[in-house]
Amino acid sequence: MELKNKIALVTGGSRGLGKDMALRLAEKGIDVILTYNSRVQDAQGVVAQIQQGGQKAATLQLNAGDIKSFGSFATQLQAVLHNTFETTHFDYLVNNAGIGGYAPIADVTEDMFDELLNIHFKGVYFLTQKMLPLMNDGGGIVNISSGLTRVSFPGSSAYASMKGATEVFTRYLAKELGVRGIRANIIAPGAVMTDFGGGHLRDNEQLKQIVSSVTALGRPGVAEDIGGVVAFLCTEEARWVNGQRIEVSGGMQL
Repeated sequence: MELKNKIALVTGGSRGLGKDMALRLAEKGIDVILTYNSRVQDAQGVVAQIQQGGQKAATLQLNAGDIKSFGSFATQLQAVLHNTFETTHFDYLVNNAGIGGYAPIADVTEDMFDELLNIHFKGVYFLTQKMLPLMNDGGGIVNISSGLTRVSFPGSSAYASMKGATEVFTRYLAKELGVRGIRANIIAPGAVMTDFGGGHLRDNEQLKQIVSSVTALGRPGVAEDIGGVVAFLCTEEARWVNGQRIEVSGGMQL
């Protein structure tokens, strides 16, 4: 009997960190389903890259902050699993989709707070809940936090608070899902130069210099620094890593 490849679902996999995660997972021999919010062509480009490397890949639209859409997303996912991968379940869930949000505490609006809450915590919580029946035992969950849960930069209070909540949630996932052999870990990237937050770091020379000066390895991160760590957590080599927050920041503010 032919052994089927493992399958990973990566939210927000069309660009930035999620794209690198999807490509690194494929390099490990894992098939990939990636979601996008609005950039369908970017997502299809990543799928094509993965397929050129010999792995199966597919893409689905998902607004990670629209919790009421998760039921229909699960139905679409089941169809993709059946039609593209000839199976009913997947193995690894990577909750990567996210947005930036920067404002001093005095200026944070309830709308901004709720958007960050829905995407970075409530969405992660309930999408994971919705995916659990579709996951194989012995798989894994990787959530994405931020270095901002450990060090505090003005303007990131709401964003960092949601990430902190997701770190606690990750430990509970590890505890409750251990009976199924499903591991749950969370990585915390440091400052990374992507178009995240409208290129918040990438396009600001002064901010890049500040980040470099407080980072042991002397530079800001790039997307390619992050994806391989997620891919590692979705392999047999990481089978005994569970319930952990792994910071991937080049040694920021040690």
